[in-house]
Amino acid sequence: MKNEPLYLRQNVLVEPLFNGWYAWPYLIPPATASMFIANMHLKIMQSFVVAPQIHVAALKNPAMRGGPFINYGADKAAGVKALMERTVRESAPLLELAAAVQRLNTTLAADASGFSLEPLYEKVPDALKGYVELIYDLNNAPSVRFIEGLLYESPYYSEAPQAVALSLVDQDERPFALSTPDLGDCRKLYLNIPFRSGALDELFRMKTEPQTFDYIRMVLGVAEADAELFSTFFTTAAPPRTPKYDGDSVRVRYFGHACILIESAETSILFDPVISYRYENGVERYTYLDLPETIDYVVITHSHQDHCMFESLLQLRHKIKNVVIPRNNGGGLADPSLKLILRKVGFQSVIELDEMESVGVDGGEILGLPFMGEHADLNIRTKLAYLVSLKGRKVMCAADSNNIEPALYRHVHSVVGDVDVLFLGMECDGGPLTWLYGPLLTTPLARKMDQSRRLDGSDHRKGMDIVERLNAKQVYIYAMGQEPWLTFLTSIQYTEQSRPITESNKVVSDCVARGITAERLYGHKELVLRPADADLRVGAGV
Repeated sequence: MKNEPLYLRQNVLVEPLFNGWYAWPYLIPPATASMFIANMHLKIMQSFVVAPQIHVAALKNPAMRGGPFINYGADKAAGVKALMERTVRESAPLLELAAAVQRLNTTLAADASGFSLEPLYEKVPDALKGYVELIYDLNNAPSVRFIEGLLYESPYYSEAPQAVALSLVDQDERPFALSTPDLGDCRKLYLNIPFRSGALDELFRMKTEPQTFDYIRMVLGVAEADAELFSTFFTTAAPPRTPKYDGDSVRVRYFGHACILIESAETSILFDPVISYRYENGVERYTYLDLPETIDYVVITHSHQDHCMFESLLQLRHKIKNVVIPRNNGGGLADPSLKLILRKVGFQSVIELDEMESVGVDGGEILGLPFMGEHADLNIRTKLAYLVSLKGRKVMCAADSNNIEPALYRHVHSVVGDVDVLFLGMECDGGPLTWLYGPLLTTPLARKMDQSRRLDGSDHRKGMDIVERLNAKQVYIYAMGQEPWLTFLTSIQYTEQSRPITESNKVVSDCVARGITAERLYGHKELVLRPADADLRVGAGV
């Protein structure tokens, strides 16, 4: 086995970890990572250590999945306590930073009253001096701008907490990932290397390009004691090859959730990659093997964990030429720079787009469009819908856009015209603000306020308004978090009576009644859009 060519098995589960917790974009920047450690990770672990039976009892109720409960039995209390103590010890600089953020915001709330902020720099905690700028908005509300580039060069940024766990998986079911740390598992191999490591590219390239066991073991620094387990992740059997799309049309494939692959013979564009592993479980799906050898553009709509997913991105990095992302605010605690995050985890060509800016591609362009809602009224700019124009066809990926201001789509239509295909998210319940952003709050939010500020998309009325204003010819509801290989991140478990299901059913029914092709997507789907000039030649539709 040592010298024969081997392939990485298609069902090797890859879990990116930060201090043992499932890693997502907000655990990379020092400021946000510090707040999640202090106000989420440690608090959940402390709660479990004190009363593990509460967590065990809570998770017997499926509705509590996704809540702040650790998914272990009470016998794991000692292991959780050990991780908690290690976190306090090893993350001391970040905990100092989190405490400084809290103190600074308390100072601003008390002392920033519209007069010059210059005297308050003396009150900035030492941990933050030189890393923040104090600012007002035009309504005299004080705030802090973090100088993120410097923070990444400071003692507060370390790659030491980063690791990747490898194991074999043969089913979609996985525990909810964001509230339970990994305490270690004899079935997993832990690679204590930073996410940016090129060694990971060498490993994941072996999904389709063979290499020897000795070579990859050396590159990754796998110890002799772990060699036997490591060897189980490889096979001599070559995977089936997916031919490159070379048709004269535009092919659109749905990979689940918000993951859309748009291809022509010349260009490949992949949105929000969340890719399933390959195994048989009864739900037909596309997997990594259905992706092209080279992906020209990966496009990220926003930085939530189910749209900017490190687990998939790291496995694809070796074949991605460019990543297209929304331009961000610049220094807001709730809106860290996605460009800096992606560069820190190893992506070199990261292209930022603002609203109504575009990047040219072979045979068309990718245009950034305004994206409102789904962020609980926070001032977050790292979010865009996109219009892909290719061979004269227009495909819009609207992600989780909530149509809270219909005039927006009137303005958009006046610029882009009618849309051939609209992908629209309709998870119209959404969690409250604190479900995702709670650890970043420095002032408690009243429960009624929290419940009113949702991470939600459009309902039936709002969704149909978008369809009508864009005069969409085909409408596909997506980004619903339904696929079983995604629920470990979303915790969503729908029934036929769930509001997102009933509301999206209405949109599909209304569209069909008007002669518009429509469907709520699940699992996989393929569309082939003929070039626009083909319609002119033969008078055909899409």
